[in-house]
Amino acid sequence: MKQFSGMFSKIGNVIRNSWLPIAALIVVLVLWEALIKGFDVPRYILPPFSDVLEELTNNFPKIWAHTLYTAKETFVGFAISTAIGIPLSIIVAFSKFLRKTFFPAALTLEMVPKIAFAPIFVVWLGFQFASKIFVVLLVCFFPILINSIFGFVSLSEELNYFARVTGAGPVRTFLRIRFPAALPQIFVGLKGAAINATVGATIAEWVGGNQGLGYYIQVASGDFRMDRALASIIMLTALGLFLYGIIMLIEKQAISWHISRRRESN
Repeated sequence: MKQFSGMFSKIGNVIRNSWLPIAALIVVLVLWEALIKGFDVPRYILPPFSDVLEELTNNFPKIWAHTLYTAKETFVGFAISTAIGIPLSIIVAFSKFLRKTFFPAALTLEMVPKIAFAPIFVVWLGFQFASKIFVVLLVCFFPILINSIFGFVSLSEELNYFARVTGAGPVRTFLRIRFPAALPQIFVGLKGAAINATVGATIAEWVGGNQGLGYYIQVASGDFRMDRALASIIMLTALGLFLYGIIMLIEKQAISWHISRRRESN
């Protein structure tokens, strides 16, 4: 009985936390439909939501195929960024030389609009899958790297002193204290990268692609098929939310002890 009561409690919390944004979304969609039809806006400028939903339903197999291609770019680029960014952040955080040289350069590159690099990658790597991966990697890598560095260097002096007093060695201190303490900031970077990932994939497909949702949106817009373009944008949004949701679930399990997670559970 306790298991069932706990499950129902969690479901109740989800419903309480979700009903307001869902209600707001429904109101927006109803207003969208009513205003477009009420003011007789041409379909090639902005179709009503019912047309977008109809296009998504009727043309779903083709849109889904493009979604899978964009998803592959997004997840592969994000995974590579994570696999490189976090280990590199550890090296930079523990090296005074790299913190004074590499870290400022990384901050500078983070401020450069990543779309500027997309045509360069296309010239270097062609219109193949690799060029899309590099753009996604570029937009995901720096948020992960920079936030992870901040996490590893922000350990309080009290915790450092506690580790020394208990006689913990460098490896044990890192595994038991420094890495767990850095996890909240690491997840900030991962969530930021998750938001950027689909943006990077879309930009890469716009600049030089013949597959993917970004490419399909561009083609649909050129044909004045706004219903098709908006249907593709819905799928792109769902893809981004899916990746972000995965990171949120991992974060919930990894740092359940953190104050931010305890506040959400209350």
